[in-house]
Amino acid sequence: MGNGSVAQRTILALDTPNIGQACDWVQQYRDKVYAYKVGSVLHLAHGLPVIHTLHEAGAERIFLDLKFHDIPNVVAQAVRQAAEFGVWMLTLHVMGGVAMLEAARTALSDLPHRPLLIGVTVLTSLDAPALHAMGIPRAPRAQTLRLAKLALQAGLDGVVASPLEVRLLRRHLPPEFLIITPGVRPVGSPAHDQKRVATPEQALRWGADFVVMGRALLRSKDAL
Repeated sequence: MGNGSVAQRTILALDTPNIGQACDWVQQYRDKVYAYKVGSVLHLAHGLPVIHTLHEAGAERIFLDLKFHDIPNVVAQAVRQAAEFGVWMLTLHVMGGVAMLEAARTALSDLPHRPLLIGVTVLTSLDAPALHAMGIPRAPRAQTLRLAKLALQAGLDGVVASPLEVRLLRRHLPPEFLIITPGVRPVGSPAHDQKRVATPEQALRWGADFVVMGRALLRSKDAL
């Protein structure tokens, strides 16, 4: 993990319910990573005010990864609440539909410095048999591209996609449309519960704008 360009495009996942631990990670990596991800684990333990706590600890950019997926009105109110806490970027499930995505975009339209809206396509823990079991006949690559195009149509700023779909998306989407890539692992790291993975260097070389790492980075002997 000694590649500086990787560090400058890494989002560190603060996947812990322990706010003290999260703040320690922020301070440990504040000069090494680009941003920090707050997901459901930390949010459920402390609520959105945890964003202010992390900002005070030195986290300049917070990626709020709660994957909003509800009726349009509820999601519109949720993203507005998140914006009031000064998050840099947040996620919504594209499977919520275009009307939901457009409602989220409209809810932030009057803000001078709104969060970036990022659509979640196909979770990296899913493979083709898992999609088929849910009644989705397409392979992960085809489903990811279909959902990414919906996100673009709805006016979102980018998508979350596995590294294995990055090259496909780059061929079909505008260059300014962001691709955030979880499921990245340094060479030799276990995949854990993720199935569609690659190294961070591969993901960035294939066209990802940012990579998200948590366990693989925090448990690595090699710091960024």
